[in-house]
Amino acid sequence: DVAFIDNIAYVLVTLVDSYVGGTGVDGIYRVDGPDSFTVVADIGAFNVANPPSTPFDVPTGLQYALQTYRGGFLVTDGHLNRVLRVTLDGEIAVFIAFGNIVPTGLAVKGNTVYMAEAGPVPHLPQDGKVVSFTAKSPTAAVVASGARLLVDVEFGGGDVLYALSQGIFPAGSPPATPALRYTGSLVKVNEDGTFTFITDGLDQPTSLEFIGNTAYFVTLMGEIWKIDGVSCRP
Repeated sequence: DVAFIDNIAYVLVTLVDSYVGGTGVDGIYRVDGPDSFTVVADIGAFNVANPPSTPFDVPTGLQYALQTYRGGFLVTDGHLNRVLRVTLDGEIAVFIAFGNIVPTGLAVKGNTVYMAEAGPVPHLPQDGKVVSFTAKSPTAAVVASGARLLVDVEFGGGDVLYALSQGIFPAGSPPATPALRYTGSLVKVNEDGTFTFITDGLDQPTSLEFIGNTAYFVTLMGEIWKIDGVSCRP
């Protein structure tokens, strides 16, 4: 993931450490130029030193989403089941922790953080949720549920909240297996806690962004697609 503060790009890098056969640092990098960068926060090292209470296989975690928040960042960890708060000085703290719900995408509106939950394997529809919390929340509140393997949440035009479903998890597959192709969907969050399906047949979408009434999503294969007129639809 990538985020900007004062026109400076910050990039979230994960699964590059020695625990998974790499030599890099899992964390947030500041882009200093076309060929240069600086590690701002070593999230992998923090996770090793501060393990969660839930079971895990990779102690450095699997960081998923990067969201600007109060001059710093929030980072979801889909493996260690928590959200971290990270400052530009590299200080890291646990913002909120969960059971095995697989936190993914983030959005912020005012003091409230909205988060997508993929849910545990096999990522059943009832486990795909959008939840909300604040800095003072001991737990998260469910905003909506009922869509499979949610991977992102964003506000569209008119402050309407949307979520991105990657689709149907292949039966019997190991954790972290992508959804079946062309089973993803864009859904709208309703006030009664349900979802309305806006567009389906998406090919393994991973992240969502809105510009006006147009939704843009990135696929697992690295393609960027757009859906026009989303916020104009009933």
